[in-house]
Amino acid sequence: MHATPNLLYLVCACCCAAVAAVTDWRSRRIPNWLTGPAFLFALLLHGATGGVRDAGLALLAGLIAGGVFLVFFLAGGMGAGDVKLMAAVGTLAGLHPLRHLLIATALLGAVAAVVTALLKGRLREMVGNAGALLAHHQAHGLVAHPEFNVGNQSTLRLPYAIPIAGGCLAVLFLTFFGVSGL
Repeated sequence: MHATPNLLYLVCACCCAAVAAVTDWRSRRIPNWLTGPAFLFALLLHGATGGVRDAGLALLAGLIAGGVFLVFFLAGGMGAGDVKLMAAVGTLAGLHPLRHLLIATALLGAVAAVVTALLKGRLREMVGNAGALLAHHQAHGLVAHPEFNVGNQSTLRLPYAIPIAGGCLAVLFLTFFGVSGL
């Protein structure tokens, strides 16, 4: 185990994501009072521990993380709060673990979607809808599907802050135990 600023950054990212997961679970919203200050705190933290260069790299990490999730927002697959949370969490975590954080979050999100569909007895419907979404986006680009989008209350909806928090925890765990590449 290494006591590095990277662990501190990941602990802060986990704390932010955990609060967001609770609020997203309860209200299906991720509050701006959490994401905005977390983003600013991240820049200050990275600047204080690593200087202007590290603050700039943290900003880049936040822009990349938010940008990846912005694509899914534009396609109608997630809310703006998820995008802002991922930008804040990416800025907190920094550039070094970002690739692993994005992969872990995506994998946990996929698992959570399948489990949610199974528990609701709608797995076959979800697979069919996924095919319809792929065909729609192939034909129309990043335009939200008129029926299968996050705004439609009848579709299965996942509080995505939970997979984001899980991704943060997974990367923190792997970093804490010194897994190669993190």
